[in-house]
Amino acid sequence: MRMMNRLSGKRESRNTEGPQLDVRVVRTNKVFKTHKGGKTASWSILVVVGDNKGQVGVGLGKARGIPDAIRKAEEAARKSMFTVPMIGSTIPHEIRATSGTAQVMLRPAAAGTGVKAGGAVRACLEAAGIHDVLAKSLGSRNAINMAYATIEAFKSLNVPEKAAEKRGLEVSELVPWLEKARKEEADNAAY
Repeated sequence: MRMMNRLSGKRESRNTEGPQLDVRVVRTNKVFKTHKGGKTASWSILVVVGDNKGQVGVGLGKARGIPDAIRKAEEAARKSMFTVPMIGSTIPHEIRATSGTAQVMLRPAAAGTGVKAGGAVRACLEAAGIHDVLAKSLGSRNAINMAYATIEAFKSLNVPEKAAEKRGLEVSELVPWLEKARKEEADNAAY
């Protein structure tokens, strides 16, 4: 029973020093390699790591034992962490991204909507700290490709201030509601 609890959902990192990260095991897969003498079993595990404040990373680990595979995947995910641009608790704009044959569409949502997503996409969004978003899976629903497609979507997001600067416009002309959202964000951070 202890094994099932550790493999499902979220768990805290074992390291006490440094920032506390949200570690989620998304998918476990038992794989076999055939040798001359028979089959050798090992585990392939997909892990999403985030700090719930905009930093997220995803990693794959493969080893003979489950704990070793989780540790390897967690290290790979920590190395691949990056910052996701956010406005309050949502994303700045709608985005589509693909990985393999999996395609993910993410849309910003009003405060209080929640995370409308499932599986690997939900794990990536929650680990990143995005609380209000609508997601749709198009194409393959393979957990590994869905996680990587979500990460590609995060990397493709642009901050409205940079887009306005690039076009030579004022931010208020490009996104009229942004000033109010940034003010609310600053007020919430003050508390």
